[in-house]
Amino acid sequence: MRITHFVNGNAWNGKADRTGEVFNPATGEVTGHVDFASNAVVDEVVASAQKAFEEWRSTSIAKRTQILFAFREILNARKEEVAALITAEHGKVLSDALGEVTRGQEVVEFACGIAHLLKGGYTEGASTDVDVYSIRQPLGVVAIISPFNFPAMVPMWFFPIAIAAGNTVIVKPSEKDPSAINLIAQMWKDAGLPDGVFNVVHGDKIAVDRLIEHSDVKSISFVGSTPIARYIYEKGTAQGKRIQALGGAKNHMLVLPDADLDLAADAAVNAGFGSAGERCMAISVLVAVEPIADALIEKIKERMLKLNTGDGTKGSDMGPLVTRVHRDKVASFVDAGVNEGAKIVVDGRNPKVNGASNGFWLGPTLFDQVSPQMSIYKEEIFGPVLSVVRVKTYNEGVSLINAHPYGNGTAIFTNDGGAARKFQNEIQVGMIGVNVPIPVPTAYYSFGGWKASLFGDTHAHGTEGVHFFTRGKVVTSRWLDPSHGGINLGFPQNN
Repeated sequence: MRITHFVNGNAWNGKADRTGEVFNPATGEVTGHVDFASNAVVDEVVASAQKAFEEWRSTSIAKRTQILFAFREILNARKEEVAALITAEHGKVLSDALGEVTRGQEVVEFACGIAHLLKGGYTEGASTDVDVYSIRQPLGVVAIISPFNFPAMVPMWFFPIAIAAGNTVIVKPSEKDPSAINLIAQMWKDAGLPDGVFNVVHGDKIAVDRLIEHSDVKSISFVGSTPIARYIYEKGTAQGKRIQALGGAKNHMLVLPDADLDLAADAAVNAGFGSAGERCMAISVLVAVEPIADALIEKIKERMLKLNTGDGTKGSDMGPLVTRVHRDKVASFVDAGVNEGAKIVVDGRNPKVNGASNGFWLGPTLFDQVSPQMSIYKEEIFGPVLSVVRVKTYNEGVSLINAHPYGNGTAIFTNDGGAARKFQNEIQVGMIGVNVPIPVPTAYYSFGGWKASLFGDTHAHGTEGVHFFTRGKVVTSRWLDPSHGGINLGFPQNN
């Protein structure tokens, strides 16, 4: 199967110089080949988006919103199709893939109300016969570079708001699971979006670099690893572009002695091994305040041993990793943890699976006696590996978390309201859960971390997303009293 670019409302009809293989992670089989864009192809896509921008920016907010509503209805009706494509190419189980699409749809619904957020302020008589008012206007062509772990949800953090605000969009999805965004592109066309407003360009670093360098691309939104986020931020800002680059994570879950240990154990398993740990909001470090570590680890182990690893279409709890290369990289971290002296409680390197023997399998893995000097603690593994660090006090746990270079998400489990409030004020992390293991905010708040987890000043979606995809203007005006004429008794309508 050929997977190609979506340009100006249609599949690209050129011949690609380079392509990449797309796998079914549950079988190890090649299921398609995706075209990789050259600089010339990226230029073609940008030109299409730039041409469409002039008309789209002038389209009324009422009309834009109508199209957004239509897209929402089509997406809702066909979300199972999108989820199936995600499972087939990423490997996550179907229920998880469907949840991803549903969370992305929340941003679509938020963007349907963008008229309220685009309205400016007005001051009459700021000076004698002088009025001052503010307006927000779109940027132009904007690019979204999305990761493999959420091929639908992450692009939907950005493009609904960008389109509603009057921009035109180019999405560069991961080459590992590229099909879902092409189906979404067709849904936009079916919803009545003008050609060229939503485009998809596939490829690798060549396409990314060209999008960053192109003078007609006004902003880059990126989610992925910290080294690439830093690269895009530095290269993009040097080109004068707006950049929001969300990087990696090492999310800690602090469990206090008064916590409900059954609730904490459930949360640790759900947040540590959902989507095979391939989430930037996954809990990868459990910080246990003694004397509860032994009891909590035993409860987590009991739950882990009941998990079914296998093909995401067959009712398994956890699917494979996205590629064999990534599976082997995660397994190498498990090897390193053993070699560095961590105690392996549950070893997932040779799992019993419900699936083909050639799938990219790695079972849930649990380490105890992990120290901050170990690579499994310091680095983002991005796989089903949970590390337990034991601390003596709440303060020691907070200091441990704050000392880590990442600051994406964290959680505290406790029944003490005072401790929870103290935690949320003291912790140096962007997103915090209180008895909530994966604190991904709803669409009308904004998503983003601190420290090495975010490059740029603006988080994703919510009001910060609206500000990112628009520029403010302030107008100061003085007019003589105008005269008006004409009669029209009809009720005024928005079009």
